[in-house]
Amino acid sequence: MRARLALLVAAVSVLTLIAFLVPLALLVRTVAEDRATVRATADAQSLVPVVGTADAATIRLTVEQLAVDSGRPVSVFLPDGTVLGAQTPRTPAVALAARGQSLTGESAAGREVVIAVQGRADGTGVIRIAVPQHELTAGVTRAWLVLALLGVILVLIGLLVADRLARTLVRPISDLSAVSHRLANAELDARVTPAGPPELREVAGALNHLATRIQVLLVQEREQVADLSHQLRTPLTALRLEAESLRDPDDAARITAAADGLERAVTGLIRQARWRHAPAQPASSDAAAIVADRVAFWSVLAEDTGRAVTLDLTPGPLPVGVAADNLTAAVDALLGNVFAHTPDGTPFAVRLAREAGEVVLTVADEGPGMPAGAIRRGASAAGSTGLGLDIARRAAQAAGGRLELRAGAQGGAQVVLRLGPATSPRDA
Repeated sequence: MRARLALLVAAVSVLTLIAFLVPLALLVRTVAEDRATVRATADAQSLVPVVGTADAATIRLTVEQLAVDSGRPVSVFLPDGTVLGAQTPRTPAVALAARGQSLTGESAAGREVVIAVQGRADGTGVIRIAVPQHELTAGVTRAWLVLALLGVILVLIGLLVADRLARTLVRPISDLSAVSHRLANAELDARVTPAGPPELREVAGALNHLATRIQVLLVQEREQVADLSHQLRTPLTALRLEAESLRDPDDAARITAAADGLERAVTGLIRQARWRHAPAQPASSDAAAIVADRVAFWSVLAEDTGRAVTLDLTPGPLPVGVAADNLTAAVDALLGNVFAHTPDGTPFAVRLAREAGEVVLTVADEGPGMPAGAIRRGASAAGSTGLGLDIARRAAQAAGGRLELRAGAQGGAQVVLRLGPATSPRDA
């Protein structure tokens, strides 16, 4: 913006100076020419009394003295054809003056001032003074250089003023941009100091109001989520008590483990909902242990629904850069989708391996497959919330990886979760 304003001011200044200095330069040249012509005319007029009354010898001496003093060629043409002074041929102007008409004309060497002298007994004499070109342009070049220098100085002053003006406009805009980027990076305490023109100050005030409003809304949202999470503890406690009262130890242990997993998720939700200003610490977890634990948990349901489970786990530990709660929720989401979107008896396979520095979790089933766009948050063709794959995707992104959907070789769906390695605090 500063460059464009400077270019605009430079263009306007140059055009203005051209419109002002070009006529002024032409005027300077005209004045110089007129000044030289007037001096030559005055010298010629000083010869009129001598030419009109004196003899040839006196006229010759006077002409030679004037030529030396003025530095110009001076000629006097007498009626009998005698030429005194500079020996120059008769020009059309001289011939015209011999008939009684004085004039100033242009010549090849510059200008010539021709004056007719009447009153002589033998006829009309003619005085001719030549004004050379260098006298007509004396001082013009220097005046033009001064005007050009003045024009450059004025343009530079205009650019300096434009740069200062542009800075007063650009600096508040840059501050607005910097604060908006900080807000985009979740620095909700960032504020901009209103400055610049009234319009920019109004924008700055609106941005500060927006940041404050966002901060308030986020605090309210986190408080509501935290309140809801705390409210869930009561039914969780009741569920755990009901599980402990079951007669079958296996059922009691399975339901208690499920309640414990749900409580861990609720606890993680409460922790994430709290307002924290301290920077987050690098998260890590053991993918091998978590996947093995969750597959073991879902294997009980797989056995009840007649599903064959193929498990291929690389021996751990396999540290990845995502919190254990988030990775557990992602694995549960992927395995839960298999049970939710495939018929009973559909086999599935879980594979965990290290590939090219990443930990790759693959969940494949032989069901009907996934519709297009299933990875989009909230998208579902089976009446669910559509958030399962989004949970897995966000867990992969938190670990510096990604989520991939593929079609299985034998049909069905294949979900690949790529997780980056854990980052040590020193690296972070």
